Amino acid sequence: MDTRFTEEELAFQAEVREFFANIMDEDLLALLDGAEASPTFKEGMVEYQRRLNARGWMAPGWPVEYGGQDWSVTQHFIFNSERGKAGAPAPIPFGVTMVAPVIYTYGTDEQKARFLPRILNSDDTWCQGYSEPGAGSDLASLQCKAEREGDEYIVNGSKIWTSIAHAADWIFCLVRTDNSGRKQEGISFLLIDMSTPGVTVRPIETIDGFHHLNEVFFEDVRVPVENRIGEEGKGWTYAKSLLVHERLSIAEVAESKRNLEQLRELARAEVNGGQSLLDDPVFAQRLAEVEIDLMALEFTEMRVMASAAEGGMPGPESSLLKLQGTTIQQSIQELRMDVAGYYSQAQRGELSADQLGHEFADFAQKMYFRGRAASIYGGSDEVQKNVTAKHVLGL
Repeated sequence: MDTRFTEEELAFQAEVREFFANIMDEDLLALLDGAEASPTFKEGMVEYQRRLNARGWMAPGWPVEYGGQDWSVTQHFIFNSERGKAGAPAPIPFGVTMVAPVIYTYGTDEQKARFLPRILNSDDTWCQGYSEPGAGSDLASLQCKAEREGDEYIVNGSKIWTSIAHAADWIFCLVRTDNSGRKQEGISFLLIDMSTPGVTVRPIETIDGFHHLNEVFFEDVRVPVENRIGEEGKGWTYAKSLLVHERLSIAEVAESKRNLEQLRELARAEVNGGQSLLDDPVFAQRLAEVEIDLMALEFTEMRVMASAAEGGMPGPESSLLKLQGTTIQQSIQELRMDVAGYYSQAQRGELSADQLGHEFADFAQKMYFRGRAASIYGGSDEVQKNVTAKHVLGL
């Protein structure tokens, strides 16, 4: 593989770098500060995404006819790398990365015309209604029921661990429409307006101190049949294709590259026994191992993207990316805790950054706690290993 950029690709890299340098101004950064825990998170992300859309770069991976870009694999790689270097977030994935490919692949012309432009312009924010209290990794065991009544479905049940449901306008849901056959065959894929009577959102406060997860309850919620994607009972097929896109985004290679570079700068400034922590051979070795793993993951991602560009759909290799991507994220979080040292164990409360000892210690702790869930969301590590063993290794 020739990893050198052509003159055209270098020009594109400069264009992308300049774009992010211009749009990530102080006002936008202030809105995004604190990530999903910020009360201005949705406002900031909508503004950021609309700036992307104005340039035509909100959904470069979509088919061109729906608003995507006819980019090469290398251009996608450059775009995400420069976005990560600039500290610019990826768009909220539930709309643009997850449900949109299902809509433009399996939806009707009316559904495409109705939903895709609003996703592109961030007029609607989406969340994902998959996991239930009794159906997490075993998603096919879900029990949230949708009964057909004329031109509507009556939905009853609940979803859990629903990220940003409190800020979402729509939720895409897997619901059970039939119990008579195999459990995978009785599932349908519905799009539900969160303002519909009978939808209730209850926050879940997690150990990281953020509110980003929720329970969602459905009590006699009426959903038009026209909001069903594809055929009734075929939702499991659509869900599997969505999970492939989700796992690709969870790998977060660009974000890990930026976090690793920030970690290196923090370690360089940290004094350990009169020397920079980077001079500690044990720490330096651990840092190097993560960097090597990340480099290997980056090339694997490029191969998967190249394969998808030729075949039109990422394959089960996305499970490899998700598994290794989240492992690397957790390794970086652990190293960040080590750099903060004893200060990483303190609960900030009313303490200032100076009193806490390190400005980044509180952030390191929160990201560490939150990162523990990466082994579960998007499909647990055990599920990804089973998928890899069966579909990649042929075991």
